[in-house]
Amino acid sequence: MKPTTLILASSSPHRRDLLTACAIPFEIIPAAIDEQPFPHERAEVYVRRLALAKAEAVAQHHPEAVVLGADTIVTIDDLLLGKPQTPHAARQMLHRLRGREHAVMTGVAVIAGRMVERSGDRYAQAVVASRIRMHQFTAATIEWYLATGEPLDKAGAYAVQGLGAALIERVEGSYTNAVGLPLTETLTLLRRFDMAG
Repeated sequence: MKPTTLILASSSPHRRDLLTACAIPFEIIPAAIDEQPFPHERAEVYVRRLALAKAEAVAQHHPEAVVLGADTIVTIDDLLLGKPQTPHAARQMLHRLRGREHAVMTGVAVIAGRMVERSGDRYAQAVVASRIRMHQFTAATIEWYLATGEPLDKAGAYAVQGLGAALIERVEGSYTNAVGLPLTETLTLLRRFDMAG
């Protein structure tokens, strides 16, 4: 049975825009889950766990749908840099990143509700990593960027697709992953449930 509904379990406008660009119809129902990492949790394990938890949280209420969950984290020095809660936290993150290379990891999970399961396959997952090198930007540049307000709701305190692009020297690997949804891998997962061409 081919599913009729794809749900994106995320309120991220960037994930919405990326998925819209694929010309796949979908609905948005954000998942409300605890996103705190476990002690000593590795980035790959963290994004895989959260992507699946987000998809499951929505799928349990929508058994007729296929649900897409995703989570993105910035990692450097074995630290997980999520969304900073204050300008001070954002400033610390940017100081740590400047002039250095770090990883951006996104976990993607696709869950088929009970009514659309095929051959016992209820979910599929992937984790994608990109490497990003930052310019050796100045403290004044950090203050300029903080004043824009952009860092405060972005993992790692910057947006590769926004004004934060000015801080980046190069991106190695999937650019869409760095934005928040690796499209090649996401479409591969969706095809397993007949949700993409």
